[in-house]
Amino acid sequence: MPDDKPGRLPALDCLIVGGGPAGLTAATYLARYRRSVLVVDDGESRAGLIPESHNYPGYSGISGPDLLALMRRQAENFGARLVRGRVEAVEREGELLFITRVEGGGVEARSILIATGIVDIDPALPGIKKALKTGALRYCPICDGYEAMDQRIGVLGPFETAAKKALFLRTYSAQIEVLLTESPAAPDESLMAKLREAGIGVSRAALIDMEPRADGFTAIYPDGEREEFDVVYPALGAQVRSDLALRLGAECDGPGCLVVDQRQRTRVSGLYAAGDVVSDLHQISVAVGHAAIASTAIHNSLPPSPR
Repeated sequence: MPDDKPGRLPALDCLIVGGGPAGLTAATYLARYRRSVLVVDDGESRAGLIPESHNYPGYSGISGPDLLALMRRQAENFGARLVRGRVEAVEREGELLFITRVEGGGVEARSILIATGIVDIDPALPGIKKALKTGALRYCPICDGYEAMDQRIGVLGPFETAAKKALFLRTYSAQIEVLLTESPAAPDESLMAKLREAGIGVSRAALIDMEPRADGFTAIYPDGEREEFDVVYPALGAQVRSDLALRLGAECDGPGCLVVDQRQRTRVSGLYAAGDVVSDLHQISVAVGHAAIASTAIHNSLPPSPR
């Protein structure tokens, strides 16, 4: 289990902010490179919300919490230190060190890896946590669209974003409807044509409510009509947790993802980023790949540490 407080430590080779798949993979790599590494995690990894993943390599099915527990144990077995807390501020001190304020203390580090991910914007629905556990509410059609095969699928959000996600999901089911959270002033006609061609419906009006059921959701319209769905995918966007890096001078793209080079380096020397915070392809396997690249680049950037 992670320590409660990080305390004051000697200068680290790397501080990792975020204990999701990217942060924990990087911690394992760096520990195996015999580097001193600390992971500070606030316990809010998006992966922890996954009831069961079937597209992570090597597993026919594993829950997000179970996968994270295995990854934490692996990192700690090789000597990485994990603490529960939140990084409150990061400042640059010269060319070699970052000074970081963490709940309960402070640390110095020669490099930092930002692996803070994203936070999905949730619909204002009752029983959302229960719906996530049962699989009635899902975020990622790339991850689990296969499990929604031939089900009655609702895609909830503003017209344009919901329509695009609905078209992607058409691979898995012919029973899909865009559930509007707001009535578009002038729907994009080319997008409407694509929906009609794909046989995807659009709700007659913006929904006023959605009620969770034991096996799905019921959409409720202003006129009182109700429509049942097996699964609902929100298309409401996400908040990229890039603030720490931006305050240090890193750049972001239009959606807010951090801009990095082929070695996961930001424009700030010694500052790296990996996972959902740099990519809108929100996949565990992508985060793991980023982490392998970043941690190797970090190791090679530091002074040698011969045995």
